[in-house]
Amino acid sequence: MGKIIIVIEKSCDYYSAYSDNIDGIYAAGASIDEVKKDVLEAIKKIRRNLPMEQIPPLLLGEYKIHWKFDVVSFLEYYSKFISLAGLEKITGINQRQLSHYLNGTSKPRKKQTERITDGIHNFANELLEMSI
Repeated sequence: MGKIIIVIEKSCDYYSAYSDNIDGIYAAGASIDEVKKDVLEAIKKIRRNLPMEQIPPLLLGEYKIHWKFDVVSFLEYYSKFISLAGLEKITGINQRQLSHYLNGTSKPRKKQTERITDGIHNFANELLEMSI
């Protein structure tokens, strides 16, 4: 199964998305949910409107979409589910610093971005290994 990588980024008044590994997939919206819907619509249009020989091979078979967020978009979207206090425990990054990233007053270095990603992945794996 193939993987389509979609990068979601926050601008001053909207979200945008593009594929990191397939040309022609672009989307925008007022929210991340709108952007995700727009991405799916862009993929449908490519499959419906292009001649078969011009459709990227990855879109011809089964594929999964991998959503890759910038830090601001991730924090903004998932703060509905995970508080900054919770993220501090998961990532080891101070709530105040996370707040600066969320509000765009500071941009995380690569190492901080990796700490956020690793912390979230470790937390998700921990959840996958439990049951209630």
